[in-house]
Amino acid sequence: MTAGFQCKQFFIAHQHCAMKVGTDAMLLGAWAQLPTQGAVLDIGCGSGILSLMLAQRSHGQLRIDALDLDDGAVLQTQLNAQVSPWPSAIRVLKQDILTYQPTERYSLLISNPPYFHQALPAANPARHRARHSEQMPWPDLLQHAAQLIDVEGSFDLVIPFEAASSLISLAAEHGWQPVRMTQVQSKAGRPPIRCLLSLQRLSSQTALNGSVTSLCITDANGDYTADYRRLLHDFYLKF
Repeated sequence: MTAGFQCKQFFIAHQHCAMKVGTDAMLLGAWAQLPTQGAVLDIGCGSGILSLMLAQRSHGQLRIDALDLDDGAVLQTQLNAQVSPWPSAIRVLKQDILTYQPTERYSLLISNPPYFHQALPAANPARHRARHSEQMPWPDLLQHAAQLIDVEGSFDLVIPFEAASSLISLAAEHGWQPVRMTQVQSKAGRPPIRCLLSLQRLSSQTALNGSVTSLCITDANGDYTADYRRLLHDFYLKF
């Protein structure tokens, strides 16, 4: 049997890519706000989990470009998209995001980006590239993303909570402002561990407007919270 992760409407095989399906991607794929028109770019698509979650949420009506530099990730996303209910919605591209020059701009950029910096290298080179930021430095990513987004588009990411302040400051240098943020706790009473962040090309006066929320994955007893179940209800078999 092929190793992978079963969602309610699709299966994610992961034998060809470095990173497996994780909570970060599931949170982002369910949390991101779908555009009403235009196209989506999944940056660093890995197994294709984000692209397939957005395809499910849009009933295959959104055009999604899934981009990755790694051969295994490109193959994996292609295979997963082909056997999904929405094969025509997802186009897979082997491209470096820092040199990618499409003919149109996107309504939504979405990414679970590499965020380890100057950390110990992973034993698997592909896994190291997927987790560490050397080949996709945040300043370069933010600068190039600004060239890919349309005027009202959003750039949605999941990042470590402790990196949120520095990323927001860095984003401002490249003309991005946060418009939506959810701080994620693994368990009630514990500090946040992740930040779901939506950036737009707006003036600082219009940023956030109080739309900072929190999400707790499990309660004090270790049970999944109602908010977490509600967010992932359409994807997790157990919900």
